[in-house]
Amino acid sequence: MTAIVSLLSLNSLADDTHNHIHLDQVNSSDNLSLNIDQIGYENMIRFSFDHNDNTVNLLQLGNKNYIGYTDAWGSGYSWGGDLDGLRNNIDIRQKCSLSSNCNANDFQFHVWGDDNVVKFGQGYSLNDSTSPTWNYDSNEPGGNFVRLDIHGDDNTVIGSQKMDTNGIQHNMYIGIYSDDNEVYARQAQNGNKTLNLTIRNSDGNDVSVNQRDNGAHTATVSLLGSQPTDLTLIQKGNTNQSYTLSQNCVTVGGCTISVTQQ
Repeated sequence: MTAIVSLLSLNSLADDTHNHIHLDQVNSSDNLSLNIDQIGYENMIRFSFDHNDNTVNLLQLGNKNYIGYTDAWGSGYSWGGDLDGLRNNIDIRQKCSLSSNCNANDFQFHVWGDDNVVKFGQGYSLNDSTSPTWNYDSNEPGGNFVRLDIHGDDNTVIGSQKMDTNGIQHNMYIGIYSDDNEVYARQAQNGNKTLNLTIRNSDGNDVSVNQRDNGAHTATVSLLGSQPTDLTLIQKGNTNQSYTLSQNCVTVGGCTISVTQQ
């Protein structure tokens, strides 16, 4: 197991507002590769992990960033770890540019088993689902919240949230409990953006969601059933958009849905 941890405070208040890392190893670990950088203050990372060759890269730049288990279920230590088993690849990056005025970036995960890959940026923008690059525009006030809950199989989740105006919340909840789903979700710019995506035991779904611009967009997506569903949902523009989709595809070979609102 390899672990590299770096903590650096860049503020005179550092004695009273520490960075904090709390990791619990549930059992003897295998080849976990852990890299953590905290540069700023009031940054916190807390979670538990278990076995196999997971790779975890965590970056917190600025202040009031959080990565760890969520208040919705608390610590997963008692049931095997918040990050438990096999070849999960976790890369989370958070950044705020407003010094002491940063709003809290809050990334909460709950990942069990199999070949999951999670790449997510707060303050960064990942504009591509196949070859994502980390983009930063030097104007990020923080205030992004995500809850991620994955329970297995070959899922890949790539996403990001960024904004330009101080104090505006972007929310994103993602579910996914099994099978080989791929999800790309991006929320950007100003206005309240809320995404609630739930995929449960649906083979091979490929979902792409892009909510951006100044409108207060809301999307709720549930894909439950057999046979895969390909969904592309784009909501953009400066007027409010709202969309709710529940899909139970029973067509042999799967279904395809494409929605654009602008």
